[in-house]
Order: sequence, then structure tokens, then C-alpha cells
Amino acid sequence: MSEVPDLFTPFKLGPITLRNRFIRAGANEGMVFKGAPTKALVKHHRDMAAGGVGLTTVAYGAVAKVGRTLPNQVWMRPEILPDLKALADAVHAEGGAISYQLTHGGSFVTSVKVDGPTMSASGGLNKAGLMRGNFFQRAMTRADMDLVIQQFVDAAELCRQAGFDAVEIHMGHGYLLNQFISPLSNKRKDEYGGSAENRARFPAEVLRRVKEKVGGQMAVLAKINVADGVPNGATVEDAIVTARLLQQAGADLLVLSGGRNIESGWFMFGSNFDMDEMKKVLKGSWLTGLMMKLSQLGTPRVQFREMYFLEYSRRIRAAVDIPLGYLGGARSLANAEQAMAEGFDAVVMARPLIHDPQLVNKFQCGEIAASGCTNCNRCVPYIYHPAGTMCVLNPPNDVALNRVRAAG
Repeated sequence: MSEVPDLFTPFKLGPITLRNRFIRAGANEGMVFKGAPTKALVKHHRDMAAGGVGLTTVAYGAVAKVGRTLPNQVWMRPEILPDLKALADAVHAEGGAISYQLTHGGSFVTSVKVDGPTMSASGGLNKAGLMRGNFFQRAMTRADMDLVIQQFVDAAELCRQAGFDAVEIHMGHGYLLNQFISPLSNKRKDEYGGSAENRARFPAEVLRRVKEKVGGQMAVLAKINVADGVPNGATVEDAIVTARLLQQAGADLLVLSGGRNIESGWFMFGSNFDMDEMKKVLKGSWLTGLMMKLSQLGTPRVQFREMYFLEYSRRIRAAVDIPLGYLGGARSLANAEQAMAEGFDAVVMARPLIHDPQLVNKFQCGEIAASGCTNCNRCVPYIYHPAGTMCVLNPPNDVALNRVRAAG
């Protein structure tokens, strides 16, 4: 049996080396002004790096303007290169590495009106877009696929120019690439539909092309679902097929998440949303509030438990040789050490680090053994707040920092 890696020693990830095995997961920060990173976003990720994480992931960089799901999201274009550089430089100054999560919403555009039917794996009624007038979606053609592949490649190259160390291609949670992987969305009859292998074919093409473009200098990661968590959705057996294809395509690490934003947010978070906090933050935005309320219909009550994706992730770990990042309910140093002992290569966290950006340093020096995060999910609504994501147990963010572009 191989020796269990030390959480706090350097970790080679593709062409880069991280100072440890802790990764801040991509989770929407809501720190964007006019489609560009803000000084609030710089502070957020600089704090993560100063707190000791090996790699911090900036969430949801839309590869096209029509790929945004919310108005306050970055969309990748040459104009924001100075802002991206400011973000990367701030993290590097604290000794950390930085990744940008690259995404296209496809038909999942809940807060932005798109001209014409939205792109997706299959055509038909677009339930994710009904409230914003995006009533229909259309099945992507080969020309659409080539366009989107190039958009991912161009976005990755922009990140490389800005000095980012890695990109993470988002293939989970119901966004465009997941709309191919999941049978909940993919009803195609061609070589991109049907079997689990066919459904993962287009996402693997995207990753392969990104790897060809930037893989010599940047790590190329992918976030996938271990399962969709609902009947007729993708299963862990499907996830194994996806993971094998992405290994063949050259992924440097897979981040193992789960669930879909509409169908199974409770599965993704391992616990229910706090709808009272959601109402408080969304006061005055009746449409978004109504969408959130509708998304909760029929949702089961879920009691949070640590390491809630472990059983699924073990199955994938046993099936592939590629490096894997464990995500899902890691709250303590003991949880992180268990992930290492189970054969995972990195520990990926969001909520505990939003609660305390200094968590990794505190783990390392023995100051604390577990996060003070209460798993209440009251941080989630703050992606809609003018000051951006925060833990409600902490002092509020400075809203002024979220009105100035990162390089402003």
C-alpha cells in the first residue's frame, strides 16, 4: 500500500506545483461589476491565499456573454485582462495558486434574457428559463459545438495570459456541459446521446482542446457530478464513464461534486437551504425569489452529515487512476486526513473557507481541529447581495469594494 500523502506538503498538479493539498472550491461569489472582477473579488481570493489554501478557484467565468446565468457574473473577454491579472497577482503575492472555473450556462439562464432559444443538448421547453422569458431551448448543432469549444479554449488562453495557474472546466450542476452528461437533459439520438459514453463525448472534446492549448503551462481540471441525486438522473456508474473519458482527454484532476441546481440543490449541499435568509436577501426581487421558492417544491428534508459524497467518490476512486479532489462535507482536519487515507489527492472546500479563510493555516498550526461552519447554507443567498458572498456569522463585506473593477 502506498504511503498516505501529507496534506501540508507540495503537490504536483500537471505542470504546476501547489504548496499543499487544500483547494478552495469554485462557488459563486457575486463579486462582479459590469461583467468584470471587482476589488471585492480580489480581496476574497487574496484572503483565501493568505489563509493557506494551495489553490483558490474563482467561480463561474462565463466563456460567452450568453453563457451567464446571472447578470453579476464575469464573462471572459480581452477587455478584462487587466482585472484578471490583478486577481492572479494578488493571490500569488500571498504564496497561493489560482484557478478560474470556466462555464457556459446553456439553457440554465435563470436571470438573464437570451435572444432566441438557448443552446442545450436537446430542444424543447426550457424550464430553467421560463421566469426570464427564455421559454425554449434548441439542440446544439456541430457548428454550435465547435463555437463553444473555441470559446472555452479562448477563455483558457485569456486566463493563461493573465497569469492563472489553472482552469477548471465546469461539467456539473446542470450547466451546459452537464446538460450533455445528464440524461435529465440529454435526449439526443446521435453520437452525443444515449449511452453514458456518448453523453460525455462533447465535454471530453472541450477538455481535450483546452488541454492542447494551455496544458503545457496550466493545470486543466474538471468538476463533475458523482451523481445527479434524483431518479432518472446520472448515476455514479455514469460518473465513472465520464471520469475515464476525461482521464483519456488529459485532465490533471477531477473535482467530485454532485447534484443539479434545479432538481437537487439539497443533494449538492448535503443539506437544505435557509429560505428565510433567502427571502431577506432577495427582498424586492420577487421574480428571483419566486424561482427559488418553486425550486424547493418537493424537496426532501436533509440532515447534514460530514463527508456526504464519500460513498459515491470511493466508487470513482476505485475505477480511475487520475488525480481526484474530494469535495462534500469535509469540515475538519480529521475529514481531510480521511480523504487522503481513502486515496484522494486533494481536499476541496467552499463553505468552511467562506466562514474562515484562515482555516488551513489554523489546521496546520494546530490552533483548531474543525471548522466553525454550521452548514446552515445562509451564505448561499449572498451571491445575490450587492456586497457578495459572506458568512452570516462574520462581519458584513464592504459593499464599496464590489463597485470597483479589480484593476480600477
